[in-house]
Amino acid sequence: MKTHHQAVYQQFDEQANSYLTSQVHAQGEDLQILQQLLQASQQAHVLDLGCGAGHASFHAAQLVKSVVAYDLSDSMLNVVAKNAQERGLNNITTCKGTAESLPFEDNSFDMVISRYSAHHWHDVEKALREVHRVLQPVGKGIFIDVVSPGHPLLDIYLQTVEVLRDTSHIRDYSAGEWSGMLNNAGLFVSGVKSFRLPLEFTSWVERMRTPELLVNAIRQYQKTLSHEVKSHFAVQEDGSFTSDVMLFEFQRQ
Repeated sequence: MKTHHQAVYQQFDEQANSYLTSQVHAQGEDLQILQQLLQASQQAHVLDLGCGAGHASFHAAQLVKSVVAYDLSDSMLNVVAKNAQERGLNNITTCKGTAESLPFEDNSFDMVISRYSAHHWHDVEKALREVHRVLQPVGKGIFIDVVSPGHPLLDIYLQTVEVLRDTSHIRDYSAGEWSGMLNNAGLFVSGVKSFRLPLEFTSWVERMRTPELLVNAIRQYQKTLSHEVKSHFAVQEDGSFTSDVMLFEFQRQ
């Protein structure tokens, strides 16, 4: 029986190029904000935790001293290394591993960033304790992820369609859950920014190669939604909808 980490590896190792070319991942207001927040960090050594196809790493590397792109998937890391070289970003190195067990010494990084990854992690609080350990005493972090609206009626829709589309999904956490987990790990939230992320249905499921049976299950489920849920997520006739995203700035306590 495969572990969750093996499930995540299998799910994403085959989709690396799809994530590199995905417009949802390659652009966005959140990446612009990330670059703005890194403007004064020219000497920073940065860890991109759960780097995926490397979009956050590529944006950060233009502004900081060095970036370690860290992910569980070999194919994702190969895509990052190849494209970093093509872009002339020689300050990016890659490293494989899980978020819950970082192979780095204490106080190794000035900053840890993460984008659209934490909802796959097996144990977010354990990973955040590792972030605390590898950060410098005055180190900072910037995490970006889809978040739950919090209300159970809205939350159940989001988690249901997420896990039907991607069986390695664990949870999109609410802002309150994020605040609690960061605080428990000794990381102080210093800023929060909210975004709305439109998701075009066909590319959303094709990017993950969701089986047709599960695609149909999502579409059938969407037909049962209340007006409140349809309105919040702006669910369209073709299944497209809009998710909530938050950017959390934090620093080591």
